[in-house]
Amino acid sequence: MGNMGRFLSRRGRFLRRKSPLPDQSANSSGEMLSGGAGGTSTSEAAALFGERAGEGWQDGTSRYDAALSDRFSDNMRLFRSIYADCSDVIFHEFRIGGRQDAALIYIEGITNIEELDRSVLAPLLRLDAPGGRFAPSGPAPDAHQDVQPSERQDAQPGSALYALPYIRNNIAVTSIRQVDKVGQAIEEISSGHAVLLVDHEPRALAIGLEKWEQRAIDEPSAESVIRGPREGFVESIRTNTALLRRKIRSPRLKIRSMNIGSYSGTRVAIAYIEGIAEPALVEEAERRLRRIRIDGVLESLYLEELIEDNPYSPFPQLLSTERPDVASSYLLEGHIVILVDGTSNVLVAPITLVSLLQSPEDYYERYMVSTAIRWLRYVFFVLSLLGPSFYIAIITFHQEMIPNSLLLTMARSREQIPFPALVEAWLMETMFEALREAGARLPKQIGTAVSIVGALVIGQAAIAAGIVSAPMVMVVAITGIASFMAPRFTVGISIRLLRFPIMLLAGFLGFLGLIMGVILILTHLFQLRSFGVPYMTPLAPVQTRSLKDVLWRAPRWRMITRPVMPGRLNPVRMSPGLRPGNGHGNAGSGGSGPAGAGQMAGLEGPNGGTGNGSGRTGGGKGGSGA
Repeated sequence: MGNMGRFLSRRGRFLRRKSPLPDQSANSSGEMLSGGAGGTSTSEAAALFGERAGEGWQDGTSRYDAALSDRFSDNMRLFRSIYADCSDVIFHEFRIGGRQDAALIYIEGITNIEELDRSVLAPLLRLDAPGGRFAPSGPAPDAHQDVQPSERQDAQPGSALYALPYIRNNIAVTSIRQVDKVGQAIEEISSGHAVLLVDHEPRALAIGLEKWEQRAIDEPSAESVIRGPREGFVESIRTNTALLRRKIRSPRLKIRSMNIGSYSGTRVAIAYIEGIAEPALVEEAERRLRRIRIDGVLESLYLEELIEDNPYSPFPQLLSTERPDVASSYLLEGHIVILVDGTSNVLVAPITLVSLLQSPEDYYERYMVSTAIRWLRYVFFVLSLLGPSFYIAIITFHQEMIPNSLLLTMARSREQIPFPALVEAWLMETMFEALREAGARLPKQIGTAVSIVGALVIGQAAIAAGIVSAPMVMVVAITGIASFMAPRFTVGISIRLLRFPIMLLAGFLGFLGLIMGVILILTHLFQLRSFGVPYMTPLAPVQTRSLKDVLWRAPRWRMITRPVMPGRLNPVRMSPGLRPGNGHGNAGSGGSGPAGAGQMAGLEGPNGGTGNGSGRTGGGKGGSGA
């Protein structure tokens, strides 16, 4: 191990001299690759990763950063070497108008070949030759800059070559971009676009004809509601951004995009509403994402674990959702949404513990019903954490708290049990978690049945065999049902994980251990942050303006302001005085008058008066309507 460590150390120093890394990238890589066998330091690991990251198409120091050549043969030789042993990459060589060499490079399966034949190949093959050779002058346009009509340069008579803008003008595709770097061309090809190389042109055309197979928009199975929208995000980031645009039809909805992953090149987007979201929050999120150096991002959790504030906390610090309405509601409150291509789960930041206990259906039902269900959810949330521990502490140390009749019943049920209450609860909780995991992994048609029948059979068999008592089975079953009431799976599984150490504390120390466990968890929650926002907001620190959506779900006409922390920039979201029945716009019966004069109050509007009544039926003299 010592020799290996010295070898890696010398190799790391050599690599740092050969290809130095930027400080920020080295630091970020060092955090992810901390420690290693043989004494390799984080900086040496960063250097090793830096060399290997150069093999991906996004490394700025590799050959992929080179400019395209104006020699068609050189470009083709380079791309064929890059895509060697890639049988799905197609190189279609042809001659434009029968005289100028060109080639289309695309990936079969993610490019619309039919449209490519119809809108690109066919017009170029029968292109008439006006003549003219285009001599490029000035700097090449940006890779993501569209070719504008004003940039077209007609060919001069007497030449046998076509100018690139003239070729662009004869392609019947809207989305076309010019690229001048090898890495930019590879990025476009990997995105499903076709890249057109033309002889005597140091630039190429990236033609947007991607065709990704994706599933239809459907309701997320993990976030189903009785009343509300039935659509969910899919694995295409462009479809997901379109779903957000459908909810928020404002140009203030901004979406910043970037690519993360030296091999995967995964498209990541940050969505926010300008004028509501704090600019510092947006910049911090973008900074945390851009510091990531990784070979690939396949799911949003890859990023979640790299940008959260406390990586050692069992509690989620970003909210994951598949519902566009949930993401849109958080955007309107001043949060940001992070979308990752290839997954239907988007991330919301910052979040609080209270937001993880709120369901989308809280806002689609009447506020009295939503408040009652929310409090029921709070109670069972605490029960799912402390239920088994409370039972263990009472049975083991505090039997005097149990009524005599109930104590005798429980004693009779436990007289044949060979294990203490802690072992009973540990066995049953472990078996219950195993059944739940098995039910989740089985096909949907039989997963639920196996979970229910397995729990019933095993529970009854354990009682009959004298391994566990009937009260313990009931406590574990109630706790399992309580854990299902958590609207977010991430916070539910965190509570299930914390349940076991609290059971140990209660089994050895009774209520003292239970209280110690609760104090430790609360201390951790009070110290936790999500992008700098206290995790227990608005309970600690107390923000009375935001409690109307915590302790109860206030009526819609009372939710005038946004939550304090994320919505400080633009706190007001609706005008006051919209409570129904307050005399603004309701018809009322007027006072007495000849021939029914003033019998009805006028409806409030730009041309009408209002009645003087204070309820749905006015008691005073009615005004004249419009």
